[in-house]
Amino acid sequence: MKTKSSDELAFKQVIPHFKSTTRRLTLIGSILLLSGLTIGITRFSIEKRNVESTSDVNLLTVKTTNVKPVKSYQVSRTYTGEVEAVRASELGFERGGKLVWFGVDRGNRVTTGAALAKLDTTNLEAKRQELIAQKDRSVAVLEEFQTGPRNEDIATARAQVKEIEEQLKLEHLKRSRRKYLYETGAISKEQYDEVAFNSNALFERLSAAKSNLNELLAGTRKEQIAAQKAAVKQLEASIADIEITIAKSTIKAPFAGIIAARRLDEGTVVNAGQAVLRLMEDVKPELEIGIPVSLLSQIKVGNKQSVQIGETTYGAKVSSILPEIDPATRTRTVILALDQSAKQSVAPGQIGRLKIAQTISTTGYWLPISALVQGKRGLWSCYALTKIENSQKNLSLANANANATKPYRVERRDVEVVHTEGDRVLVQGAIQPGENVIIDGIQRIVPGQLVHIAGS
Repeated sequence: MKTKSSDELAFKQVIPHFKSTTRRLTLIGSILLLSGLTIGITRFSIEKRNVESTSDVNLLTVKTTNVKPVKSYQVSRTYTGEVEAVRASELGFERGGKLVWFGVDRGNRVTTGAALAKLDTTNLEAKRQELIAQKDRSVAVLEEFQTGPRNEDIATARAQVKEIEEQLKLEHLKRSRRKYLYETGAISKEQYDEVAFNSNALFERLSAAKSNLNELLAGTRKEQIAAQKAAVKQLEASIADIEITIAKSTIKAPFAGIIAARRLDEGTVVNAGQAVLRLMEDVKPELEIGIPVSLLSQIKVGNKQSVQIGETTYGAKVSSILPEIDPATRTRTVILALDQSAKQSVAPGQIGRLKIAQTISTTGYWLPISALVQGKRGLWSCYALTKIENSQKNLSLANANANATKPYRVERRDVEVVHTEGDRVLVQGAIQPGENVIIDGIQRIVPGQLVHIAGS
């Protein structure tokens, strides 16, 4: 038996592997050839369609806009506030008491100083009359002191002094006689002493009568007059205090306005300071609006503004800007005085609106909303037109048809909406200045499509 060499065995093992590799290479080559043919056919078909579309006068007509860049835009922001009365007061009594009279009701217009309500003052009036009587009596005494003693009083005092002197002389005579009788033993010691006692008493009465006469002759002392004057002033002060208390028993309008509320009714016992009426001033109302600090440069005191209250627009004037920042809204309060025409139709508590135009610096392009199409990942897109590079074949077709329109290719551009204003939007993105963007009929457009511009 003849054996095979090692080289023959190795060759036989390599042959199957080589055949397998050859098959694989042949298969790959076939696939690449088919792919190339497919790409060529596709390109030929596209070029053929492009040539046919280019030469076709019935291209899809689109409306476009030529975009121009902007560097800023204006936005109108509305800020709200509340109409406030210039002055509004909760009126009450300065003392307690029984409420007995109301002179106004809700909605009544009142003038400054008009009586609005009263408390019961019966006890105060009685006390006042008592003090007046005391004052009258003190005044009479003071007048008597200031006038001095009357001549009649002086004459009476002198007559009294003289009478006592005569009585005293008579007693001296009686005493002399009784002394003789006592010494002779005609009368007792007791009878004699009785005459002596009467003489001493008359002497004391004479001293008092002389003192009274001297006082009348000298007139009233200054100290007595001053003391009486002080007593009169004290009574006058007490009467004034009572009258002030009586006056405080009546509420009077501190300013002209309208009665907004009546808190109580007659017969109620009220405490000092308890609210009884609410009065609101009936003059030009004011509108208070919080404005961001960044916009205060556009508002100056004295500027004219237009504000909307309800469905009506009123003129207003910036009267002041409060210095403090509201901690809740981080704004400063602007006070606008409404025109006189708003007095009858605008009421405190109504909501007012002020529009302020703000310029925002940014770059972009204005497009109508109809130019936008939903993009990927929440973005928006639009369709821009680009010029087609004219090939020799296209030129020949264009020359063959003099009426052919100029075609454009549609390209999709992703954009970002920066601001919306009515039926247009400000966008940023891959748009170039001067490009034509389709603004109507975008539902019929696909990227790569050939179109022509309406009116071209």
